[in-house]
Amino acid sequence: MPETPTQTIDRYFASIGWKPFAFQRTVWRSYRDGYSGLLHSATGTGKTLGVWMGPILKWLQENPDRSKWNPKRSPPVRVLWITPLRALAGDTEKSLRAPLDALGLPWTLESRTGDSKQSAKQRQLKKLPTALVTTPESLSLMLTHEKLLAQLSQLECVIVDEWHELLGTKRGIQTELALSRLRSLNPDLRIWGVSATLGNLAQACQALMGDTPADRVKVVEGHKNKKIKVESIIPEKMDRFPWSGHLGTKMVPQVVQLLESVQSALVFTNTRSQTEIWYQHLLKQKPEWAGQIAIHHGSLDMSVRRWVEDGLRAGKLRAVVCTSSLDLGVDFTAVDLVVQIGSPKGAARLLQRAGRSGHQPDATSRLVFVPTNAIELIELAAAQDAIRSGRLEARPMLDKPLDVLAQHVVTIAIGGGFTQDALLEEVRMAHAYQSLTDPEWQWVLDFVVRGGESLEAYPDYHRVEVVDERFQVTQRRTITNHRMNIGTIVADASMQVKYLKGKTLGSAEESFLSKLKPGNKFLFAGRLVELVRVKDNAAYVRRAKGKPDTVPRWMGARMPLSSELSDGLRRRIEQASEGTFVGREMKSLKPLLELQAEWSTLPRSDELLMEKVKTRGGHHVFLYPFEGRLVHEGLAALFAYRMSQRRTQTFSIGCNDHGIVLQSPTPIEVEQAVTAGVFATGDLVEEILKSMNSTEMAKRQFRQIARVAGLIHPGLPGRRKSAGHLQASSNLFFDVFCQYDPNNMLLEQSRREVLEQQLESSRMRLALQRIQASRILLNEPKRVTPLAFGLLVDKLRERVSSETLADRIRRMQADLELAAGKP
Repeated sequence: MPETPTQTIDRYFASIGWKPFAFQRTVWRSYRDGYSGLLHSATGTGKTLGVWMGPILKWLQENPDRSKWNPKRSPPVRVLWITPLRALAGDTEKSLRAPLDALGLPWTLESRTGDSKQSAKQRQLKKLPTALVTTPESLSLMLTHEKLLAQLSQLECVIVDEWHELLGTKRGIQTELALSRLRSLNPDLRIWGVSATLGNLAQACQALMGDTPADRVKVVEGHKNKKIKVESIIPEKMDRFPWSGHLGTKMVPQVVQLLESVQSALVFTNTRSQTEIWYQHLLKQKPEWAGQIAIHHGSLDMSVRRWVEDGLRAGKLRAVVCTSSLDLGVDFTAVDLVVQIGSPKGAARLLQRAGRSGHQPDATSRLVFVPTNAIELIELAAAQDAIRSGRLEARPMLDKPLDVLAQHVVTIAIGGGFTQDALLEEVRMAHAYQSLTDPEWQWVLDFVVRGGESLEAYPDYHRVEVVDERFQVTQRRTITNHRMNIGTIVADASMQVKYLKGKTLGSAEESFLSKLKPGNKFLFAGRLVELVRVKDNAAYVRRAKGKPDTVPRWMGARMPLSSELSDGLRRRIEQASEGTFVGREMKSLKPLLELQAEWSTLPRSDELLMEKVKTRGGHHVFLYPFEGRLVHEGLAALFAYRMSQRRTQTFSIGCNDHGIVLQSPTPIEVEQAVTAGVFATGDLVEEILKSMNSTEMAKRQFRQIARVAGLIHPGLPGRRKSAGHLQASSNLFFDVFCQYDPNNMLLEQSRREVLEQQLESSRMRLALQRIQASRILLNEPKRVTPLAFGLLVDKLRERVSSETLADRIRRMQADLELAAGKP
């Protein structure tokens, strides 16, 4: 008796030493019965096979007679697999190919991303493979080819991998719109998402499914509680006056000792600059590790990244120092330890990174945390609390960004055209655009057809034509420009970094490289290089010796402290105020926190601590909302603005993840300011815009929106425009719209994005509401307290001194320790 498809799958699992989990079988049954859904399971628990085997099982059931399988005549396209990173496409393809080869299926499996060869793309225009791995950008590009629509209408399933990474981003919105298009081509299309570490699962599912009826959608929970062991390296001597970055590389010897005890490890940092620095320090400590450790981040050339990934897979590398470039997808079963340098700023990110070790369903994931300042140990304790209680961060949702919609409308107009009512119905199938109004839709159509109110006189912005009520694009130049610049990823303009003779190392942002002079040395791709010249949008370098003059700084490196972690941080400090220190991290901080309580106080979670301190630098007011740097930046500017409105006074402000400092040469009347309503929520948005250089911030945000909406183009490959050129072009549009088209909806979108994304105004409002309901503690300690010290150091960085910063800080610490006495 021939084996059933289920027995065939079970045999495959047995051949790789596994047995299907109950959640995997649930997904397969749901798929067979025609459901769409979202699989939510911890990293490294078998999610890929959980969704991939659904289409395979269905095909086996439909084609039970193996004698009719013809490897020379593969089935037409059935499955589209969307990955968030093109760098993951190759690894994903390998993972999906393994069961196809083992089972002998006559399927073809290929990738289509920006890295794919042109010949492969041309071949796919004639016939798509049975299964195709692609990205949101490449899928949108496919929709511009009318000849592909007939094939895409045959799709049985779309699988969106790592949905939590796309959710709440414009790339996620781009994916939603593309899925709506595919559902309109085939109303029976199944859509399955794969996700881990999500706090708002229901919302995530709704965003992915659009208008799919709720009774045809399944949410399948896999292994939520994978075995994870989290520990931390506690400094031998804990400073009672910590400052940002003061530990960091001091912990290199302990990290080296840790790496010597394992076969392979990933060392995560939060920024690409930190990655370069840590790689150099590890090599300096262990020169014999040259060739055994490597560096990996998103600005390195693809060939470098692939070499590193292959080395990890083969078990040839002892450690890789990396950023979020290795957060996702790549299956390194050889990795048995993750080291996290500095606070991950969120419980979900900590969980995601921990899961990169022990990347098998039954293995224990092990993460070791290395603090860069003492207070981060409280953040780790709070993150562990959140993981234990399942309070992971929710991904914020975006609401109908019109720049993404304008781009999508041009995409569909190129790919065969549309009628406005039919496309509007399709667009509203996407969750992000369910509330799209008729006036907003008409504005978008007017914008792509004639450039809106202010650009009607310029033919370049008449991208879409209307012929017999059908919207389409016929101009070859418009089609080429759109295809070359499709997508929503907008980074600072970058230059390639190349050896004078030899390979490309990667890319660094133009804003950094443009400030360098020939002869300046900097760390890049784990090497010390010297700038020779800048020519043709490339920085040419050669190997150098000595010490670096600088380290590249990439934009987008600021990780905001999550609201869940902020809440946990305040609760942990409240426990300390009651004399309760639970866990190694909190016990190690006992001398610091007890000194804070002795010199000032430790606030409870329903209290706000404010400290007035006078130093040689002037009068200071320190506030500790514990809301994260982004919220604090907005609050600091708001407080300074409101206080200066009461009385003419000059402030300089500073902030970190834990608090805010206002500094003035004259006494600060903070008591009167509190009484007068400095923490009020009324007129919040208007006052935020007045208190910050909001027009300049909106202009920079508008550059991103103008790029996505198709107003400005970065140029063609090899002839990319400079960041300054793009900013000048977008500024011109911004000014023209402000003067002649003040109701332009892209202007309003730029202001909204500044408030929500750069200033987190919603969190600011919630923070103010919490503060208003809190008891205000106003203390006047005789000297700077442990919590205030880091803020004071950050202010000190701004001042030029003949002494080195480190020497000055050490002397300040010594004076304060002398005043504090022995712990």
